Amino acid sequence: MDIARRPSWFGIAVLVGIVYGAVGVLLALPSDHAHLWRLVAWAISAAIYCLQIGYEHFRLRNSFLASSFHVAVAAAIGGFTLAMAAFVHSFLILPPYPRSRFHLALVVWPILTGVPAFLVGLVITGVLTWLMPRR
Repeated sequence: MDIARRPSWFGIAVLVGIVYGAVGVLLALPSDHAHLWRLVAWAISAAIYCLQIGYEHFRLRNSFLASSFHVAVAAAIGGFTLAMAAFVHSFLILPPYPRSRFHLALVVWPILTGVPAFLVGLVITGVLTWLMPRR
């Protein structure tokens, strides 16, 4: 692949992160069977996560460390998107607890999504590299 035509990893991470946030917000809207919709959102997010790992590893041929980092950045952006949506929602419907929790969530949610995404991505891409070594 020509370097000039290679897509920016950060642009891909931002796009995937926004998709994570959109899936989380849109599937939280149905009020009936909330548990089922939450599981559907998790399944869709897991599929997107696996697709991004596959894209980073097989298509872009990044190292397992770079692939894991890119996937983690996308997950952290998704966590930030969800925290921002919750923060905005707190202005529409007054929560029964202090709004300062949402300020904290803007920092904590990206960390709580990005770090595990990096570690799991590191294991998955490491196994892929071990099973299918590149030439």
